[in-house]
Amino acid sequence: MAFDMAFDLEAHRGGRALLPENTLPAFANALTMGVDTLELDVGVTADGEVVVSHERGLNPDLARDANGGYVAAPGTPFVKLQFADVRTYDVGQIRPDSAYAKQFPDQHAVPGTRIPTLKELFALVRKSGNERVRFNIETKIDPDHPDESLQPQAFVAKLLGVIEDAKFSDRVMIQSFDWRTLRLVQQQAPTIPTVYLTLQRGSAPTVVLDKATNWTAGFSPADHGGSLPRTIKAAGGAVWSPNFGDVTAALVSEAHTEGLRVVVWTVNKPDDMARMIELGVDGIISDRPDLLRQVAGEKRIKLPLGTPVQP
Repeated sequence: MAFDMAFDLEAHRGGRALLPENTLPAFANALTMGVDTLELDVGVTADGEVVVSHERGLNPDLARDANGGYVAAPGTPFVKLQFADVRTYDVGQIRPDSAYAKQFPDQHAVPGTRIPTLKELFALVRKSGNERVRFNIETKIDPDHPDESLQPQAFVAKLLGVIEDAKFSDRVMIQSFDWRTLRLVQQQAPTIPTVYLTLQRGSAPTVVLDKATNWTAGFSPADHGGSLPRTIKAAGGAVWSPNFGDVTAALVSEAHTEGLRVVVWTVNKPDDMARMIELGVDGIISDRPDLLRQVAGEKRIKLPLGTPVQP
């Protein structure tokens, strides 16, 4: 994979502020608009289908049954559902009274939209004729909830199988907060870059600087001078993907010294986008790829061409 591109403009979940997240309509919109990378999440059903979804199961704020009712929380994990059952749910409209709806009041609803498979997303990109857009695929696996997904080895095997069958290995990055899956990707598909997601803020950080956590596959920044970039480099990462609130100019510089690219998530306000670009990050993941295109253009960043396509 070419890592010499100057800047990576990524549509988070296809650009979820604009259209229903992780759906073919959202990805088609992002392809039509023009992005460098489609950012997405995957899970695996009980019968082994790799599906595109941010949650490890049906999302009560998104999934409606055949009667039009939203599923009850917490939502059944995909690993306990057959794909044919998953396909019966409509994820084209946010639950109106939810916090999610308040977060994205301008999202254009597309009732009747189904949870897509990774194969279907690859087919959509082929249909668009876009030969350069990349995929940043997150493994939705949580070490604290092992019963809600396949185990890392089986999960990675299924994911790599779909990627290899589609002959997209040279256009894919695999990202995760659960570094176990990234280590497996490095062993089984060493040409695919791995993206180390991190969160240091709030009450549930996935990484801390003084010890390993359940998320870090035994790696501790304490063994690497307290440096998160050095830890990720030692773990075999190609990209560090931190929450943008955790980033400083010094950390970006340190990551670059280690040979890592830095792609921050999830940046939706123009001022924050501009600030991140000024810090020297290599890419931005955004729910508003339209705004990100505008800000990047103002910063004289070359913008990716769109390839119009219908889902």
